[in-house]
Amino acid sequence: MPGKKQKVKKAIGLAIMLVAIPLLIVLGVWLFEDRKYNVISMVIALLSCVPFFIRFEKGKNGAREIVVIAVMTAFSVIGRLAFSPIPAFKPVTAITIIAGIALGAESGFMVGSLTAIVSNIFFGQGPWTPFQMFVWGILGFVSGAVFYKKQTPNRWILSLAGLVGGVAYSLLMDVWSTVSMEGSFNFVRYLSYVGTSLPFMAMYAVSNVVFLLVLAKPFLTKINRIKTKYGIFQK
Repeated sequence: MPGKKQKVKKAIGLAIMLVAIPLLIVLGVWLFEDRKYNVISMVIALLSCVPFFIRFEKGKNGAREIVVIAVMTAFSVIGRLAFSPIPAFKPVTAITIIAGIALGAESGFMVGSLTAIVSNIFFGQGPWTPFQMFVWGILGFVSGAVFYKKQTPNRWILSLAGLVGGVAYSLLMDVWSTVSMEGSFNFVRYLSYVGTSLPFMAMYAVSNVVFLLVLAKPFLTKINRIKTKYGIFQK
């Protein structure tokens, strides 16, 4: 029964992250024409927490897990602010990937999603925020699904993850740019946006590699020690 219960919780979490949140974004774009983006962003922020809290257990360990997620989100937000003067050179995707590797898919999604809405308090909220929350969230989710509870990735795998993460972020955000400008998805227009964003894509992918190579080892070492000491993120 406990195993079945865990599977049900996991299925609910997956449905929220991969079905409910994308549908909510579609609702915001086509039904509300991006006019309710603040409301949509807040609902996405709440939904991104649900997969974590449905497996949350009362006690010190649950509270400690929340603290670790909050700290990772804070590092990501501060990193984006610190490197704001340098276009396309930001550590958000790298830290989100690290969060997924260290804490798991649900927590990785949560860190990426919350980073977008919190950091945009400083960078400016807009119709792009819900989609940005989903994109960074899904990058954290995928990294957790691929690497969590496996051997710590070596520098070559981390470099590949950084490149893929940077390219994926740019390609997915260009989907929003196309829909926002055209009112619907136009593949030809999408390709033109991808073409014009290639310099940004290249710079962002390189920055992800740099930040992962610099930050992954100290972050993962420290987080793994905390996980072992307090027995958290063991499910």
